[in-house]
Amino acid sequence: MQTSANLNMMKKAARKVGRALVKDFREVENLQVSSKGPGDFVTKADREAEKLLREELLGARPTYGFLGEESAETEGADPTRRWIVDPLDGTTNFLHGLPHWCVSIALEHKGEIVAAVVLDAAKDEMFWAEKGGGAWMNESRLRVSGRRQMIESIFATGVPFGGKGTLPATLQDLARLAPVTAGVRSWGSAALNMAYVAAGRFDGYWERGVQPWDIAAGLLLVREAGGFASAIREGDDPLVKGSIVCANEPLFDGFRKVIRGE
Repeated sequence: MQTSANLNMMKKAARKVGRALVKDFREVENLQVSSKGPGDFVTKADREAEKLLREELLGARPTYGFLGEESAETEGADPTRRWIVDPLDGTTNFLHGLPHWCVSIALEHKGEIVAAVVLDAAKDEMFWAEKGGGAWMNESRLRVSGRRQMIESIFATGVPFGGKGTLPATLQDLARLAPVTAGVRSWGSAALNMAYVAAGRFDGYWERGVQPWDIAAGLLLVREAGGFASAIREGDDPLVKGSIVCANEPLFDGFRKVIRGE
């Protein structure tokens, strides 16, 4: 399908950063690592990836804003458009040599995500979407799963490490959800969790304490693949409140009620 100049540029930037990260991933034992807090690490590769993304994206669109995980937000001359990026979602997996991490890029226009790219460089899978154009993985159209029963479905989340305040609530979620599903997975990348929901690999995903760069691209992927995505609490903006729940239409309401404890 024909795609916009912005999306083409996003894909190109993701590929460039992905190639650099794959090279570092192959030499993971040599990475320079510094601690940002208990269980939360940032690598030299992570910082260099964001620097490269900033150069690529703002070089092509210098008036846009830029929000990334590893640096201060940049306000753009055009207040209606903003890049929201996670240069390396799944840093802990990356550090441990687990090939489940990605580059995530979203374009926001007037508060709405209009283009998204999530590149799983280790597996050569690029998930992408534009508003109104559907969701895709490489050249294949994506659709959320067709399962209608919770007990037949697999859900994903991020189980927080002990230093995060969302751990007790997540453990309560698991206690309610696990008995009524086919399983719960925690694979360590919010962006890929949402891409997998869009692809029908997971039937749903939820998490508390997420940041905008964790889920911005995934929101559009899920919605363009026919799924529903919102904050856990009715009426909240997931990018502002930092919680997310998504699934296909038949499962969404029941899944969200279980997460809410209703």
